[in-house]
Amino acid sequence: MKYTGLCHTDIVVQQGAIPVGDSPAVLGHEGAGIVRRVGSGVKDKSLQEGDLVFLSFSSCHEETCRSCSNGRNGFCGQMTLINFAGARGLSAAESPISFPGGKGPIRGQFFGQSSMSKLAVVDERSVVKSPSGSGLTVEDMAVLAPLGCGYLTGAGTVFNVLKPTPTSRFAVLGMGAVGVAAMLAARCQGVQTVIAVDIVDEKLEMAKSLGASHTLNTKSVSDLAQGLLDIFPDGVDCILDTTGVVPLLEAAVKALGHEGTLAIVGVARAGSSLNIDPLELMMACKRVVGVIEGCANPAVIVPQLIDLYKQGKFPVDKLAKIYPPGDLEQAIADLQSGSVIKPVIKWADL
Repeated sequence: MKYTGLCHTDIVVQQGAIPVGDSPAVLGHEGAGIVRRVGSGVKDKSLQEGDLVFLSFSSCHEETCRSCSNGRNGFCGQMTLINFAGARGLSAAESPISFPGGKGPIRGQFFGQSSMSKLAVVDERSVVKSPSGSGLTVEDMAVLAPLGCGYLTGAGTVFNVLKPTPTSRFAVLGMGAVGVAAMLAARCQGVQTVIAVDIVDEKLEMAKSLGASHTLNTKSVSDLAQGLLDIFPDGVDCILDTTGVVPLLEAAVKALGHEGTLAIVGVARAGSSLNIDPLELMMACKRVVGVIEGCANPAVIVPQLIDLYKQGKFPVDKLAKIYPPGDLEQAIADLQSGSVIKPVIKWADL
């Protein structure tokens, strides 16, 4: 491994909110590095030692899977088993990771990679080769490692689910890595009216510098729905929520305009429920949809986002801060406080 992005999902799993089976476990699911060995069972014969690769989520890739067979790998029905159960859904005893001296086992294969480590034994379904001719270097990976999850989730939800037009009124709740990626993707689609919503003024200032036409600090309004409607009296066409916070989700539904869509990509607390008026949904033809991993195929969207980055249209280099492994606790604290959008761990050469 060369670099690994730190994602809120890693922290949620660490805290036990999402079970991954046995513990201890190695997390990390936004890896980028260099292929050292190719296993004898790997089907993709194009993978070679020395290839620069990005690591993303795994999906079943089976012809009988309606999602994978249609390029909607993020909606794979086996997503939870493959990515969260670890060790390819097998017991921890079959994990490729152990303590020094062979003691163990340690659960691995988190998102097919468990990339919070100098070395990772990776499921080939999680691997995306750096596009040929892209000119990417190992140093570029420092800011692009999060393509495999955070940036893919935000951008993919825009490209594949919400599909805004240039005249759409578009709002993003939460200016973390996923939210900023969504905002940038909307701008890439030509959307002129984009409102960034957060509780941290510095994040909103950053969003403005990256193309948001409006910003709204939820601390400045007593009612988020009314705050959005004050800006867009006819309601919002597309809202992407990265927070998973129930009051914000309920406000977002109220702020939708006719035929508006709310896409929920943030992880809500288990057992949460929404108070939504079904008559309001029907009469205004509103939609609420949950989205995992941007409904994306990593093999397609990662090269697409790299190309946009090279064109200067997806400037995620402005979001990352690099940390050595010894500063992991500080990186986690900075992510939780919002002082850093995307912490990235840099691994020392072996």
